[in-house]
Amino acid sequence: MTAKMKDFLSFAGRVVVSALLLVWLFSMVNWPDTWAAVRQADIFLLVAAFLLHLLLQFMVLVRWVLFMRALSFQAPLSQVTRFFFIGLFSNLFLPTSIGGDLVKAYGLSRGAGQKPKVYASVVLDRLSGFGGLVIVALVAYCFGSEIIDAPSVIVPIAVLTLLSLAIGGMLFNSVVYSFFCRVFLKWPRAHKALMDMHADVLLMRGRKRTALGCVLYSCGIQVLSAYMYYLIALALHQQAHPMSFLVFTPIVAAVSFLPSIGGLGFREFGWVYLLGKVGMEQGIAVSLSLIGFLFVIIIGLIGGVMYVTSFSDRRVQCDPSHADACRADA
Repeated sequence: MTAKMKDFLSFAGRVVVSALLLVWLFSMVNWPDTWAAVRQADIFLLVAAFLLHLLLQFMVLVRWVLFMRALSFQAPLSQVTRFFFIGLFSNLFLPTSIGGDLVKAYGLSRGAGQKPKVYASVVLDRLSGFGGLVIVALVAYCFGSEIIDAPSVIVPIAVLTLLSLAIGGMLFNSVVYSFFCRVFLKWPRAHKALMDMHADVLLMRGRKRTALGCVLYSCGIQVLSAYMYYLIALALHQQAHPMSFLVFTPIVAAVSFLPSIGGLGFREFGWVYLLGKVGMEQGIAVSLSLIGFLFVIIIGLIGGVMYVTSFSDRRVQCDPSHADACRADA
């Protein structure tokens, strides 16, 4: 089987999974009531939610820059911003919501060199975000379990907690990391790249204050993300308690990592299941999720414009000021 055929089958599989989940969810929606709620939505609250979503993207960008500086990696902010938004654009069609991470890391490393540091900064940034996600979900559930009255929600939170501890433990333990990387010994270049990246990841051991600050910063991002969805719910004239969004938003964000097209299907299923625990109708929950995804599309299109305007010879252009690094990496 050729590489192109494998890529096509992988893409087709994600499309089918997303489509089946959406069809199943839509079949259960009371469309007349849902459409009536959407038509009567508060446009000012929706605009506020969108502006908050835009602010969140810049906050995530700042977090990535903080990790790059902690690893003593320097690149023009304009170049970092460009590849960050190109990554957001790539998330719309690549497998899971982390596919764009690979795109932005690849593009920036070609433009500025120091590939191990770039990939290490992306891994640390994602790990920090995942840590903030777990912390917010845990704390919110501890304080809001009586309000939510859904004991089963602790299961996905526990799974996320264990998963984050396992990933963090592997990344910062040289013996364990080397053991898992033995899988790539048949591909020497890939194995060397992973080990070089790990050497830069370990630099954060001496920068614990920065690491802790970024995790706390990630908690703030998760709280604001939950508030964004709460604003969408208010715009749809729903009265769900804010604490429920602090618990549910991190879980839905984690579910969106599953292979699909931009998280579609899994994200909607997550919101329908979880918001159903607090009495929200399925159609409204689906509408809330799709409005949030519309925000993602709009911001992603900014990255699409940046990608098109920097596209040359079937690859993203290298920054002219780093031409030597581009040639060395080619």
